[in-house]
Amino acid sequence: MLIAAISSLNATSQGFGFGGFGGRRMNMDSLNIIAAADYSDMLSKLGLKESQIREGRQPNSQDISKQPNYNELIANPYPYYPDALTTFDGRKVKSAKMWNKIRRPELVREFEDEMYGRIPDNVPSVSWTVTREEKKLMGQTQVIVRYLTGTVDNSSCPSITVEIQANVVWPDNGTKNFPVIMEFSFMAGDPTTPSRGGEKSWQQQVVERGWAACQLVPSSIQGDNGYSLTNGIIGLCNKGEYRKPTDWGSLRAWGWGASRMIDYFETEPLFDATKVAIEGVSRYGKASIVAMAFDERIASGFIASSGKGGVAGWRRDCGESIGNITSSGEYHWMCGNFIKYGADPLTEDDLRIDQHELIALCAPRPCFISGGSYDADKWQDIMGMFISTAKASPVYELLGKKGIGTDVLPPMDYGLTEGELAWRQHHGGHEAGPNWPYFLDFFDKYVVSKK
Repeated sequence: MLIAAISSLNATSQGFGFGGFGGRRMNMDSLNIIAAADYSDMLSKLGLKESQIREGRQPNSQDISKQPNYNELIANPYPYYPDALTTFDGRKVKSAKMWNKIRRPELVREFEDEMYGRIPDNVPSVSWTVTREEKKLMGQTQVIVRYLTGTVDNSSCPSITVEIQANVVWPDNGTKNFPVIMEFSFMAGDPTTPSRGGEKSWQQQVVERGWAACQLVPSSIQGDNGYSLTNGIIGLCNKGEYRKPTDWGSLRAWGWGASRMIDYFETEPLFDATKVAIEGVSRYGKASIVAMAFDERIASGFIASSGKGGVAGWRRDCGESIGNITSSGEYHWMCGNFIKYGADPLTEDDLRIDQHELIALCAPRPCFISGGSYDADKWQDIMGMFISTAKASPVYELLGKKGIGTDVLPPMDYGLTEGELAWRQHHGGHEAGPNWPYFLDFFDKYVVSKK
């Protein structure tokens, strides 16, 4: 009856909005009912009661015990992290062959089953069309801007439509095989629009280097909320039904969308699909590291302010907590199985994996981990992101690359960028902006100019 009611609510909405609910926009009460029903269904499948879910940190709470912790003296309740180079059955990984044949595949499966979810076998195909193309001026550079729509085959469930929105801009200089920097963006607007502050946008910095810049809109792939899980690409694959505990969440779905963008680049001689980097900030920083970890075609990553669910370790108690991510407000990012680690009696320490191993799945490809100032990014846990980067370094080194070379957090604005795994904390806010020039130099060195 509940599924039928939700389907009826969906049917009354036309167009795109609220992650698939739009046109005659549904009121938030209706959407919250859908989200609550979805969350309740997953708890039931896991054999959990809502009373077992540990409450997340609340920055504005008057109760000190519920506020985020930022005291380093008590930030490490679970100091022992799993060893990225020890298999689940206790064997030491001593060669690249053993990493690629044994350890990496078992980590991939564990992250799929317990954290981000599996992509189903029945994901339909995507057909890309050029909806508009125009010549424009970006700064002093003549460019071409191409707007794209990726239409997902919905013949298995015609009531759910998924149209991926993206654009690409590149120098209009008659050449081909452009390296591409792809960003997870909130919208695919006009990339030639000057920034409000007068500084060069990241797209302008990219095209002035002779490369292409792509904006991909995650919300056009899968909504960023619980009530959209029966819509978007996840809902389409499930024909509007609820997820199973191992089904993918929004982060994995957004990564799937990035992979489909690379599929497009592989068909278009203008772009070099072997030289594509992924970038994102905050929740899209989480999605960027997930995309890079699972799709080995992604040549490099610029992972900005990603926090928990991104590169900050779960075993840290600093800023956002596992209770925030497993709550009804953020659970949609992950697979259902992950909720149990935020529910009594299990804890974060019961996970057989942690986020340094997600970074390790990117090895040996160049990966640049970025954070903002302490005040701006304390919720994302600067120290936690750095610890994960340091703990991933041995995997890079095993594969013949260079890690960050230290486990001591360097001063802000002092980058550790001499190896394929890089770290830099900038002086700015919760953003990627100040680190863009450093990442582009990094990408040039290890991907574009590499012989």
